[in-house]
Amino acid sequence: MNRMKNIFKAKSFSSADLLAGLTTAIAAIPDALAQGVLAGVSPINGLYGLMAGTPVAALTTSSQFMSVTITGAMTIAVGSALVDYTGDALIQALVTIALIIGIFQAIAGLMHLGYFVRFVSNAVMTGFLTGVALKIILGQLGGLTGYQFTIESANRILRTLELMLNMGQIEPATTAVGLTTIILIIALRKTRVGSLSLLLALIAAALLVSLFKLESVVLVGDTTFIPGGFPRPAMPVPILDFELISAAVAVGIIGLVQAAGVSSSYPNTDGKYPNISRDFLAQGAANLSVSLFQGLPVGGSLSSTALLVSAGARSRMANIFTGLLIIVSVLFFSSFIKMLPMASLSAVLIVAGLQSFNRERILTVWETSLVSRGVMAFTFFSTLFLPIPTAVFLGVGTHILLHVFQTADSVEVMQISPLTDINKVVQLGDGIYEEREVPEKLPDNQVTVLMPYGSLFFAGAVQFEEKMPASEVARNAVVIVLLRGRNDVGSTFLRVLDRLANRLDANGGKLMLAGVSEPVYNQLKKTGLLVRLGEENVYIATDIYGESALKAYLDAQNWLNNKINKY
Repeated sequence: MNRMKNIFKAKSFSSADLLAGLTTAIAAIPDALAQGVLAGVSPINGLYGLMAGTPVAALTTSSQFMSVTITGAMTIAVGSALVDYTGDALIQALVTIALIIGIFQAIAGLMHLGYFVRFVSNAVMTGFLTGVALKIILGQLGGLTGYQFTIESANRILRTLELMLNMGQIEPATTAVGLTTIILIIALRKTRVGSLSLLLALIAAALLVSLFKLESVVLVGDTTFIPGGFPRPAMPVPILDFELISAAVAVGIIGLVQAAGVSSSYPNTDGKYPNISRDFLAQGAANLSVSLFQGLPVGGSLSSTALLVSAGARSRMANIFTGLLIIVSVLFFSSFIKMLPMASLSAVLIVAGLQSFNRERILTVWETSLVSRGVMAFTFFSTLFLPIPTAVFLGVGTHILLHVFQTADSVEVMQISPLTDINKVVQLGDGIYEEREVPEKLPDNQVTVLMPYGSLFFAGAVQFEEKMPASEVARNAVVIVLLRGRNDVGSTFLRVLDRLANRLDANGGKLMLAGVSEPVYNQLKKTGLLVRLGEENVYIATDIYGESALKAYLDAQNWLNNKINKY
């Protein structure tokens, strides 16, 4: 409650926030109308998403500047999920998606799952967003040209090929209006009124249709009823369909990943970065609100946030003003919305799609590694030819599997030895060590210290065993395995240690562990391996780096010397 009061303190209000909110609202309104077209619902549903979601998010996000609005990536995923629904069922499906997204994102926030975004890599998101950008452009070519497709498939590649083979059947007036809108948007963005380019281009297109009486051009008012006020809230009645619910979860993931990018890019006024998990919760609250008003789902938008900040936003009041001004605009200017050409809304989406191609980001992923390149390409083509939710889950799943294989294959084992060069005059006790390649075979009557690098889980444990020096015939060999920094080693690795201990014992040697953390010590104790190795051979890590390793080494040397001298 105190936080809410602070938001509305007089000093929180400023003309800069009001101007930034107005600028963002003016850009968001035509974009929201176009997003409604992109999703295959009424343009007004796009506005409802802004009216219900943006103000709620502005009041609840940890980020003071993150603009929560309708994003192209989320919308095209929603449209893909809605493709089989019509009439009242279409609206009910839209409400279901918004509701599930809200619940999913709110749970993610309440469970503090900000780390969740780690599972969606930059390569996956780059491939996905690039594919979405191309799908947005191809999906609006029909609306831009007035061409009536005969192919019923939702595949945008096939429909584009049909259009290219039938260019003589495009509607001239519609095409002219659409291309004029694109040219105006691009031209106006290079002027002082660049932030108003979308709105001015739409106004010009509407005037063009009216002045020249272009009756063949389809207007927004010809396709849907535009109410003159805010819709009444209604309790959503979800459709219990697994495919629809899984699609909603995929859209929710997209929204969270995009918003996490915003949260990590724009610090608050105190210089600290926002709490990602609380931003998750705020988006969930916004989408639950959206589901009550039949709006398109919303999410954190990097481009809208950038516009808000560049327009001079000083506090979260800028986002609150954005939401309030959107509501006022819809209430008082709904008659103008009816006059907008549908071709112009398609033009807005095409420009947005073109701007979504991030050449620098694509090149960065391409040059990083063959794996990143492959994941990006795989996700890109999956996005083009498969349903969006499927593409997202495939991309994430593929990269997780590749990461597991890479991690398991990157295990290295090095030998740690004291520097004994006479010119350096360095002793082990000085805490300076030399890292060497492990020998092919363990030497007899010597202490060998091994340092494993990489994951020791599953296949990684097997890799460790394969890369160790051969220990089957070594006489009186002592092996010390350093485990500092590991809080969990897994049962596969424990079995590897057990086998190694058996081989060493059989030939008069023994296995010792150093740098062992409390969690790993407890694993050894619970599994019985601690008793098997002997508690005196397991050295707990201390606050002094290398102390337990040094103690283990000196004890091993004493043990070995006593054994050799005994014989």
